[in-house]
Amino acid sequence: MRKNSLLFLFSVLTVALILSLSGSGCGKKDNSLSADGMGNNLVKIIPFKIASEPLISFKFLFHTGSMDDPQGKNGLAYLASQLLGEGGTQKNSYQAILKKLYPLASGYNVRVDREYITFAGTTHIDNLKSFYTLFKEALLEPGFFEEDFQRIKSENINFLKNTLRYSSDEELGRAVFKAFVYSGTPYEKNIRGIVSDLEKITVDDVKKFYKANFTRDNLIVGLSGNFPDTILKDISADFGKLPASENPTKPAAAPGAIPGIKVLIVEKPGDSTGIHMGFPIPLMRKDPDFHALFLANSWMGEHRNSSSHLYQVIREARGMNYGDYSYIEDFPEGGRRSFPPTNIYKNPQVFEIWIRPVENDKRLFALRAALRELKSVVDNGLSKEGFELTRKFLAKYYLNFAASNEQRLGYKIDDTIYGLNESYLDNFRKNIDALTLEKVNLAIKKYWQYNNIKIVFVTSDAEKLKNDLINNVPSPITYRTPKPDEVLKEDKLIEVFPLKVKAEDITIIKVDEVFQ
Repeated sequence: MRKNSLLFLFSVLTVALILSLSGSGCGKKDNSLSADGMGNNLVKIIPFKIASEPLISFKFLFHTGSMDDPQGKNGLAYLASQLLGEGGTQKNSYQAILKKLYPLASGYNVRVDREYITFAGTTHIDNLKSFYTLFKEALLEPGFFEEDFQRIKSENINFLKNTLRYSSDEELGRAVFKAFVYSGTPYEKNIRGIVSDLEKITVDDVKKFYKANFTRDNLIVGLSGNFPDTILKDISADFGKLPASENPTKPAAAPGAIPGIKVLIVEKPGDSTGIHMGFPIPLMRKDPDFHALFLANSWMGEHRNSSSHLYQVIREARGMNYGDYSYIEDFPEGGRRSFPPTNIYKNPQVFEIWIRPVENDKRLFALRAALRELKSVVDNGLSKEGFELTRKFLAKYYLNFAASNEQRLGYKIDDTIYGLNESYLDNFRKNIDALTLEKVNLAIKKYWQYNNIKIVFVTSDAEKLKNDLINNVPSPITYRTPKPDEVLKEDKLIEVFPLKVKAEDITIIKVDEVFQ
């Protein structure tokens, strides 16, 4: 059952009030402008004018990322982007930039992904001119100083060797899973690269990557707040000077079919096991089935929602871990986020189930429990009650997706990236309200399945896990506290749920070999 609390209702009403006061223009689509407002389509700009908002937010999205890393130089896009975001320019050292930003109470940052690199910054309207000057210089006049390059390169190699492998099991599992599920495509390349490639990359490599990929036709600019119209002309004039792309068309990633269940085990000492599983789905926001599968996924495993089905089965009823979630769109940094990020485009997307770490002796039981629930919903569909409760829940919950103007700007940019003819956010409730149980269950049948899946474990004693999977060994579970009879009865079915995994479909790697 969906559990409405006073705190949740208060948060929803607060966000709704913020949206109404800030001039959301619900139902009205903002058209992107040519960069100079005069029909010269050099740079695409998406303006989001809010008369009552003195904070001006910028987003510069370049359609490039780790997918464009050359062979043998995985991590180049990340280094190049960080050098722009955390390096000096032709006019200022990085330390000088920080000193100039401090009195402005402003800053900018960069997020690197597979398809897009996003530079974001916010400043008060009174400081707009000074801030924009520093920001544009970072993107258009990078210094590419060897000192900055070595600092950033060293930090990234250290992250891969130490932080990711030994201090962040959840991010480790997610990164390995993404590379595994997208194997054979440009998306297979790890966003932060691999150690052996990074060690060979030079500043000259960065300069070549910048020249080839940070181009005007790869660029989308978003701007929100009560900005003066003159800034649009400034952006047009400044960023219109970027060169054109030599290869502006980027084909969709095309992962091959997954025959059966493929397992990758990252062997790492420890008492707990993290599990990621899933498969690519040919579904995008503009597709007619999108909202139907969105509702199904919300019922299945809404991120950080205690009333979703997987959470109820694995966490609530059995107390096995912190949380159990599912996704139909990429959801990076799930350990620290509550709501979906924007500007994380993938084509195709992946249906993913994330089982946050469980005790090692319960890892097979947790896997079976999740697969059994997936099979049940694919075979039987949602119930009428589950459908109605989830639809009512989403009718209010979506208001939390964009609690700030910067987030709302991100959604407006996504509308352009995904090729939507209407605002995704403004029309979300209308599209959810229009759903029927039949449409949702048809979408489940069309896009979800349980026979062809890739699974990643981060765990210890990998050989034992491999043998247990191959031999379909039962996985009985014990509890420290008494459980209801109906739970114990269901446990008997879960512990023998068939796992059809072949020896040749299991790969084991040591944690110190990951992204090496």
